Amino acid sequence: MAVRVGANVGAGQITFIKTQVDHAPLARALARQSYAAGARYVDVGYGDEHVRRAMIELGPDSALDFSPKWQNERYAAMAGNAMIATTGDAEPHLLADLDGERVGRARPTESLKVHRRLIAERTMNWTGVGYPNAGWARQVFGEPDVERLWDAVATCTRLDEGDPVEAWRIHMDRLDRRAAALNALELDRLTYAGPGTDLEIGLHTRSRFTSALFRTVDGRQYVANMPTEEVFTTPDARRAEGVVTSTKPLALGGNVVEGLQVTFEDGRIVDVQARQGADIVRGELGTDDNASRLGEVALVDGTSRVGQTGLVYYNTLFDENATCHIAYGAAVAQGHDGAEPDESINVSTAHTDFMIGGPEVDVDGVTRDGRTVPILRDDVWQLPE
Repeated sequence: MAVRVGANVGAGQITFIKTQVDHAPLARALARQSYAAGARYVDVGYGDEHVRRAMIELGPDSALDFSPKWQNERYAAMAGNAMIATTGDAEPHLLADLDGERVGRARPTESLKVHRRLIAERTMNWTGVGYPNAGWARQVFGEPDVERLWDAVATCTRLDEGDPVEAWRIHMDRLDRRAAALNALELDRLTYAGPGTDLEIGLHTRSRFTSALFRTVDGRQYVANMPTEEVFTTPDARRAEGVVTSTKPLALGGNVVEGLQVTFEDGRIVDVQARQGADIVRGELGTDDNASRLGEVALVDGTSRVGQTGLVYYNTLFDENATCHIAYGAAVAQGHDGAEPDESINVSTAHTDFMIGGPEVDVDGVTRDGRTVPILRDDVWQLPE
């Protein structure tokens, strides 16, 4: 599924696998499947969170955002090729006792710029998938029940269907119909109202709702995240006002942010509060001038397979597909019409999604001619499909 439906690895491509040492069994399986799909070569890059901890705890400030030249070149080599990233934290609290501001800043800035450029230019077919493991299962269930987590992941990714490939086709067709219905409304802004939330997010004439069924410039189709339940767009980075409270915990920087609440003025986050982990968010927001602006707004309803499992995964790839979310930081190229970026389309090395939806949060769209259109009520999609 990851190789042939997600990244859709093509004959003659290099498959870059971005993974963790704890995910080695999955990386090996992805390598075998990539070669079976016709890959010319498979390059596996292993990360190690213990090494990252050593950098944050003991390294100089200059190490936190350092990108070695060879790493930038490696990212650049992904152009025209496939990339698969794996997720699933084997030691979810490994960084919990470190300085949160340093954790938030610990990101290879120049490499991320290269990576985001490839995504914006649509020169790479890529996907992200989860790898169940004992540490992740313990955080979700309170015990290291890896088989139970595999069952949940199978449900979320439609691997429990008789024909998973056909199930994904039907699912993505449905999401594309939702995106088309939203685009037909010609919305000027979205509004969110619920406990601790009174938020307005402006759109622009270049905003375009889409699913995560993407295509490269060469026309290769791929599914950028597995699972995916969202339709999303790029907002006007200059237009966000109000306060929003996260409805699920946010796994960020090797820690968990609980009770996150942010306030927007003139498109920027001007205040961050949380019961736990606010300093990590503040550290990430300080990484560049535009990290505090929005780059994505996504809509998810109660039919989400991820949401229907009733679990908190403490993993953004999964939790963001359980409910509506927004992302501060970089815009996603597929969410606007492809014209040259301007100040309304955010450019940043950050991109962090956090969840803001649920049954108690009403979402409306306001059209360019001033009509208010209900979109979500009690987690039920209100538009025709």
